[in-house]
Amino acid sequence: MNLVSVITPSYNSSKFIAKTIESVLNQTYQNWEMIIVDDVSSDNSNEIIEGYRKKDNRIKLIKLEKNSGPAIARNIGIKKAKGRFIAFLDSDDIWLPQKLQKQIDFMITNDLSLTYSAYDTIDEIGNKINTRYIKEYITYTDMLKTNHIGNLTGIYDSKKIGKFYMDNVGHEDYTLWLKIMNNIKETKGLNEPLAQYRIISNSISANKLKVIKWQWNIYRNILNLSLLKSSYYFVYYIFNAIKKRKA
Repeated sequence: MNLVSVITPSYNSSKFIAKTIESVLNQTYQNWEMIIVDDVSSDNSNEIIEGYRKKDNRIKLIKLEKNSGPAIARNIGIKKAKGRFIAFLDSDDIWLPQKLQKQIDFMITNDLSLTYSAYDTIDEIGNKINTRYIKEYITYTDMLKTNHIGNLTGIYDSKKIGKFYMDNVGHEDYTLWLKIMNNIKETKGLNEPLAQYRIISNSISANKLKVIKWQWNIYRNILNLSLLKSSYYFVYYIFNAIKKRKA
């Protein structure tokens, strides 16, 4: 059974971190390590994490000395990861119990370097809002038009393709998936909800104007696309964003 490294950035996460950790502990696939990288929290989240760490040595806690943001926190976790498979789970999200088992089996059976799945959205108290289903087969071009991979569902195989890291920009997870997709060109996902993404009203990702600026920055400054190509994919991105919002 291959080791899975679960990367979790944490910043003032005391409200939800226990449920996040418990969702990993409850996995039917038990060969994992959970690397939690604390980004200089000022609440009692580290005390909660330490309580779990003392009971289960698969849980690791890395404390940063300087507040650095989620991309750098995740990259430090990726660098420390010992697992063949690299997975991501933010400190307010939840995995369903068979998430790892089903996805790892799917990856191995289909010889995939990267997979993803559908997921449910929940509100701050855990009530289900809706299910976000996926496009089951995607290409790099598809990913340029919109992000098809929910970060809490993505897993990549570092044995097959090496380690990939996030850019320290807005939509940092999207840049990671783009780099991997540019390398492998195509992949498949499981159209079954295997995780729960928590919608928090005051989160950075809820600010639509910021998100639009981030997207343009990725096209122009991270991918270095021409103005024409950037505009082409940006129109697709806006269209898909509106479509998702209405769904």
